[in-house]
Amino acid sequence: MAQRWYIVHTLAGYEEKVKAALEERIRKFEEDKVRRGERDARGKYFSEIIVPTETVMEVVRGKKRTTTKKIFPGYILVKMELNDETWHVVRSTPRVTGFAGNRSRPTPLPDDEAEELIAQLKEGAYQPKPRVVLREGDTVRVIEGPFANFVGTVQEVNAEKRKVKVLISIFGRATPIELDYMQVEPA
Repeated sequence: MAQRWYIVHTLAGYEEKVKAALEERIRKFEEDKVRRGERDARGKYFSEIIVPTETVMEVVRGKKRTTTKKIFPGYILVKMELNDETWHVVRSTPRVTGFAGNRSRPTPLPDDEAEELIAQLKEGAYQPKPRVVLREGDTVRVIEGPFANFVGTVQEVNAEKRKVKVLISIFGRATPIELDYMQVEPA
């Protein structure tokens, strides 16, 4: 049987602790299997545990700060071969409330969705995302640069370059200026 990705529900805020506890339980489970004579037990039943997070940039008191935010609070991803023993290892881990899907027979993530999600998580680790999502027509305050404290309206958003074009009033005339996401905040 091949390993598949499963979604495991945990108590919110305990994802990292559940991951550590589950890794320890897996280590003991595999050691026990080896002791009983199964040579290839290491990595055969479990291969990866991921707490889905993304890096987010935010401005706090005028300073840029990068933080890590959980994408799915209360959930972790486990790549495993599902059988009665492995189900019990995961299910009996403290602060695990269950699997996503059927209570007795969890539903694995479809392979294409799992690959896409893992790729997005790995990509997100390298490119911090802004905490605030801006849209055309939003009113924003410039918080950094020569136009600090000016208020304007978002005219255009370029998410790929992380830039916004904002119309601000300079001497009574609407002037478009291009700013970085981190230079503005919602007004």
